[in-house]
Amino acid sequence: MFEKLMATAVLPASDLVRARNYWREVLGHEPIASDEGGDLYDFGGTIVMVYESQFAGTAKNTALNLVTDNLDRDMTALRTHGVTFHDYDMPGLKTVDGVAEIAGSRGAWFSDSEGNIIAIGELSPEMRDVVMRGRSAAAGG
Repeated sequence: MFEKLMATAVLPASDLVRARNYWREVLGHEPIASDEGGDLYDFGGTIVMVYESQFAGTAKNTALNLVTDNLDRDMTALRTHGVTFHDYDMPGLKTVDGVAEIAGSRGAWFSDSEGNIIAIGELSPEMRDVVMRGRSAAAGG
């Protein structure tokens, strides 16, 4: 089952032109394909479909997770493009200057132009090893 399968992320946009500009100007990506259904982006090897929907930005959960090797570098770059990171203070999750530390990993959250919540994180060495083993096994290596 699922031998020839690819998963993609899907993000709604209430204004596709505004979302396209955000992806270009803030995230530095052009669509790899576009049609009346929306745009496809290759983002770190994952295909992200951005499509028009009246329900954009209504989810209060993380819609897309980005994993980086240097959270501080990438947060600085995003801030230079006007990104503001969310601050949280709740049981199990407290951010300081937009960053939460959870079991040796570090993460931050921001909203795109459509109100979708995007996480960016730097994995702990242990979690990075788990992910890399999983990717290797999935690739048959």
